[in-house]
Amino acid sequence: MSAILQTSGLTRRFHGLTAVDAVDFTLERGEVRALIGPNGAGKTTFVSLLCGRIPPSSGSVRFDGADITALPAHRRIRLGMAYTFQITSIFSGLPVAENLSLAARGRDVSLSAALERVGLPEREETLAGDLSYGHQRLLEIAMGLVQSPRLLILDEPTQGLSDAEIARFKALIRDLAGETTILLIEHNMSVVMETADRVTVLNFGQVLAEGTPAEIHANADVQAAYLGTGGAA
Repeated sequence: MSAILQTSGLTRRFHGLTAVDAVDFTLERGEVRALIGPNGAGKTTFVSLLCGRIPPSSGSVRFDGADITALPAHRRIRLGMAYTFQITSIFSGLPVAENLSLAARGRDVSLSAALERVGLPEREETLAGDLSYGHQRLLEIAMGLVQSPRLLILDEPTQGLSDAEIARFKALIRDLAGETTILLIEHNMSVVMETADRVTVLNFGQVLAEGTPAEIHANADVQAAYLGTGGAA
């Protein structure tokens, strides 16, 4: 495999607080990578740096070999990145189908197929704002899928989902594996352990550990910082 995403010394400071601290990170093409860590570990800030929502204080981001550090978010989307937010970013006053059409940006994709994949069949005409919170999360994932991304970044995608919906999400990730590269920021450890090829653990803005799910589960440093405390990601 070859790397689709790399960071080198990626750092972000906020008024003297270092939220992301010199992170070197490599994501291989076709991989499902989970990113976990305690609250305040820097996960969402790190993803925001990858997506171009905020600029780094120092360091670089490369996508498919090209330096994209200075590119705004919309340019990164055009290159093949798609991402969902920790807080839903749907257009609540528009029907589900129009949300998907806006996300697809003219691509010839099946909107109904995307909805079927995430477990929302026959909901095209429903106002997005009338969906439950969990279903809004699923709609947002469908909005990512219709972009046919080369890299799909999902920030806390199972938040608000029922057990049955989480089970379906796990199946979706397994189905997508090989179609696209996935970076999954997730607090549900069963999702992480059952879907990820590899796991990166952040703590205090730094990479604490990387490895397979089994290696991470057995890592004493990770146990002390995160898994053993029962904290949320």
